[in-house]
Amino acid sequence: MTQKYQAQIYVTLRPSVLDPAGTAVQSGLRHMGHNNVEEVRIGKYIQVSLTAENKTAAMDQLDCICDQLLANPVIENYRIELAEVSSSVNIHS
Repeated sequence: MTQKYQAQIYVTLRPSVLDPAGTAVQSGLRHMGHNNVEEVRIGKYIQVSLTAENKTAAMDQLDCICDQLLANPVIENYRIELAEVSSSVNIHS
């Protein structure tokens, strides 16, 4: 029996990689008077829903998806948060 999972994937540039978009945002914030902002790094947030036999299988598949498509492993890191989705639906009025 398969279980449904919801994944939140955060992709960020490796610390050693320059982030021109983050630098531009930081500069804009300083021009707006936010001089206490020390660093800005820009990344991606991706949600994926999938079914798998178990949590390990889901994580293995998500790692493969990230390495092959969602992140560039040469310059980016990624972090996956995975949760089982309950089969019951609660509707609140």
